[in-house]
Amino acid sequence: MLQNQIGYTFKNIGYLRRAMTHSSFSQENNKALSILGSNVIDTSVSMYYLGKDIEISSKDLNRWISENAKVDTSCAVDGMRLGLNRVVRVSPKTNSTAPTVVCSAFRAIFGAIAIDTRKVDDAGSVFWNVHCSEVGRVMDM
Repeated sequence: MLQNQIGYTFKNIGYLRRAMTHSSFSQENNKALSILGSNVIDTSVSMYYLGKDIEISSKDLNRWISENAKVDTSCAVDGMRLGLNRVVRVSPKTNSTAPTVVCSAFRAIFGAIAIDTRKVDDAGSVFWNVHCSEVGRVMDM
């Protein structure tokens, strides 16, 4: 179950359902949650690296944010690891394994958590827990 995999149980399961709904499937979809989730990830990455080194250059900080936001190499990889391609609802003409589809669903999870808890920090914590297998690689760069 996805909630077990991410280590978070939704109070309102409708938020998770929406996060797993692509715009090709329904007008009630994950686009807005994906935008929020993307911002949650960017903020969490920024907080981590600024907390580690307040003197970090804006160029380096942007590089770290980009590394965690790349569709093909970061969020889609994490999303595929979670099996989101098997649970995201898409139209029959849409490829559920497309990196943009998986990445949008992955990001939307964290937007949905932020809405469910009304706390961006909670969503950021879940992001780091899910992304932890990649954190060592990213942090060592």
